[in-house]
Formats: sequence, C-alpha cells, structure tokens
Amino acid sequence: MLGFIKINLRDMSEKMDPEQIKTILSDFYCPYNKDVDEFIQLKALEFSKQRLASVYLVFASYRERPVLVGYFALAAKYFHIDAGQHGKIGSNLRKRINKFANYDASIQKYIVPAPLIGQLGKNYKNGYNELISGDELLQIACETVKEGQRILGGKLVYLECEDVPSLIRFYEENGFCSFGKRELDGDERDKMKGQYLIQMLKYLGE
Repeated sequence: MLGFIKINLRDMSEKMDPEQIKTILSDFYCPYNKDVDEFIQLKALEFSKQRLASVYLVFASYRERPVLVGYFALAAKYFHIDAGQHGKIGSNLRKRINKFANYDASIQKYIVPAPLIGQLGKNYKNGYNELISGDELLQIACETVKEGQRILGGKLVYLECEDVPSLIRFYEENGFCSFGKRELDGDERDKMKGQYLIQMLKYLGE
C-alpha cells in the first residue's frame, strides 16, 4: 500500500544488532490490548527467529523519518468448523470453504488449513496511531497473506478477537464473518475480557 513500508522482523533481525531492534520495538505502545503490547515487546523477536510466526512491522513517514505505526503477525494454522455451525455460514462462502476443507466424520467438524492473523495493532505512542487507520493495517495484513497464497495456494484467512461489538463490527466491515468461538487459554484470561474469543474468517478474492 502506498505511503507505508512493511518489513519482516525476521529479515530485520538478520541484518541489524539485537539491541537496535529492541529499541525499535520498545517504541510500540497499545493501551487497548495488553496481549498485542506484550507480544511485540516480549515475544515477537523470538517467534520470528524460531519461525513460529512471521511478524511484520509497518512504518510511515513522520517529520521526514520513518516511525513504527503498527504491526501484525501471521502464522500457519488450521481452524475447524462444527458441522452444525457450517450450515449457518452463507451458501456461497460455504462452497468456497469446502474447496479447502476436509470433513472429519469422527468429530463432525470441517478442518480448514489457513493463515492466522494472530496479532494486529496500531502504535499509540506519540500519536503515531493517527498515521494509519485500522482498515489500512488490516488490508496490508490481508495483502501479505495473498502474496503467500499466490505461491502456496489457498484463499482463506482467519483471526480471533474479543467479543466486543465495536471490534466485531470493524472486522465485519472489512469482509470477515464469524463462524465459532474458542475458549480462552489460561494465560490469556488475565489479558482479555470474557471467557472466549470470536473466530472470524474471510475469503480473499483475486
């Protein structure tokens, strides 16, 4: 997307001193999501090095210098849709999902491999969040998924978000639809509201 620079943290770690990278990451602050904040500060670099996820930093120009305005993390995962829930998804989307899904009769679920947008957050430090919209950051993440799928195949992406109406509406307005819930893990309960996350997916067209 014009006006933004996207850099893979793993590529950065292979070329820059670790302390320089930590300084860049320490400039990120998100007061609205503790998990997003802790991931970039404490886990992102190690996850990138071990290839547990691909973390992308997004920069914009501010006063003639690049500043960190947001980041997102992608991981190769799979999700499942209960047979009962599968029928609640629109018929057109259901047909598209079926192209990539395997039905496991023993558990009565559709198993679907797809990239997970595991983290997505804007940087609120120094007002840098004003330099990029949530729509733009999510679009960059989805375009990055599509780049990988042009090589490996696939057209689906999914994510999990808190059961917050404004957050769900944001993703719905960007083409995602909900298909299920996942109970929070033990280490997630002190960082997020509620007892579960809403699972949402999107079909990425051409």
